[in-house]
Amino acid sequence: MAGVAVMSVPGGRVAAGSRVRVRDNWPETRGKVHIRTPHYLRGQVGTVVRHLGDFPNPEELAFARPAQILPLYHVVFEQPVIWREGRAGDQLLVEVFGSWLDPA
Repeated sequence: MAGVAVMSVPGGRVAAGSRVRVRDNWPETRGKVHIRTPHYLRGQVGTVVRHLGDFPNPEELAFARPAQILPLYHVVFEQPVIWREGRAGDQLLVEVFGSWLDPA
């Protein structure tokens, strides 16, 4: 995902409470990759809970390539929407890099 725009707000971070959509991107169809974003979240909408820090992109580090520093977020998703099971209020809390997030 080198060269991909990273979603941000002034100051470089997505604010807690922002609604985001995980990119419906499938780089594994274009060649060898290391992906940290669960496939079942692609295209799904969640809410940013908090910024966890800024880290080198592990998708590049896995291949010993120079890695862009990316923001990492806790994003919460409604479980029944993702897995088609569970009760209202059940949630998934997932770490997602900013390069995978777009405004919802």
